[in-house]
Amino acid sequence: MAELPTITDGWLVADDGRISAFGPMSTFDPELEGGVAEVIDASGRYVLPGWCDPHTHTIHAAPREEEFVDKINGLSYQEIAARGGGILNSAAKLRAMSEDELFLKAETRLRSMMRQGTVAVEIKSGYGLTVESELKMLRVAKRLKSALPLRIKTTLLAAHALPVEFKQDRSAYLDLILNELLPQVEAEGLADFIDVFCETNYFTVAELERILEAGAAKGMSGKVHVNQFTSIGGIQAAIKHDALSVDHLEVMTEADIEALAEAYARGDTSEPIPTLLPSCSFFIRIPYGPARELMQRDIPVALATDFNPGTTPSGNMNFVLSLACIQARMLPEEAINAMTLNSAAAMKLADELGSITVGKRASLIITKEVPSLAYLPYAFGNDHIDTVLIDGIPVRS
Repeated sequence: MAELPTITDGWLVADDGRISAFGPMSTFDPELEGGVAEVIDASGRYVLPGWCDPHTHTIHAAPREEEFVDKINGLSYQEIAARGGGILNSAAKLRAMSEDELFLKAETRLRSMMRQGTVAVEIKSGYGLTVESELKMLRVAKRLKSALPLRIKTTLLAAHALPVEFKQDRSAYLDLILNELLPQVEAEGLADFIDVFCETNYFTVAELERILEAGAAKGMSGKVHVNQFTSIGGIQAAIKHDALSVDHLEVMTEADIEALAEAYARGDTSEPIPTLLPSCSFFIRIPYGPARELMQRDIPVALATDFNPGTTPSGNMNFVLSLACIQARMLPEEAINAMTLNSAAAMKLADELGSITVGKRASLIITKEVPSLAYLPYAFGNDHIDTVLIDGIPVRS
């Protein structure tokens, strides 16, 4: 992950939204320039693969800044949830909002993320917690796929929290997800993946396994929330059930890391991509995922924003880049690989995005003039992006 191949003085041609050729300027044929519609001079700048964000909750009804103040006053995430805040707070607001209004709010967020360099995003449900509202979220995501140029993958996360109405009968809620909601999601083609928040006071390992099995039967790989606050065996279950990614990982035991290392050493299909969410750690003051420990065991790492109204109210991948370097001690090259090729793989998009490769989408970032790659995470909080291209077309404000 520390190797980031670079051409110091290069050229690139995009045709019909795909990279058709690139190389050092010494190999450039001047006749190529005569046949292109637009030339961008990137002298003194870096051209990078666009950011891929494989874990977001971009569709939500409203922010939760009142809980932000509660955190400042010392309440924990779990204490806020116990008072009816957290996920249940967002669910109540989303149930009351129309599909059209949800669409407009999410579209605005995604356009901002595109301007910040994001060219692909995964969007989860999970703030509905009823059949009707979960379907509403996923239908909004499907509309967004048609309305915007960036690549969007969708995830069914109905097992995000236990609704109040099922507080005394959690098995009935699982039955609702698996027997009523999941078949409708499959029939409408609304989700690429399935997810579950496997955590103390949320969903158990046994429930995780049941959900992943049901999703796999419908062709949906698992992208699971595990080890955010406690280690309860979710990593091992995710490996067993061939999950695509294991996300959060702020609390990891040696047994958890060893299980991932063994999966990668076997080289079989049970290799979930660890996806770390450093801006969540930053915002709610919890440990950062062990990027260095994972990479030292030859385990790849992906990075994502976790954009959501409660624990990460930001979809800015550039801030994730800085946090990954400053707090998780990733080298700039490691963090860029984690935000491009590995993050694309965590959405099954590595054949389309994540690297500058002939045939892949011409979804690229052109930086402003900066002295080095390390300057991008070093000068945090500054806007280092000059142009974002998605399928060869500049993103406009």
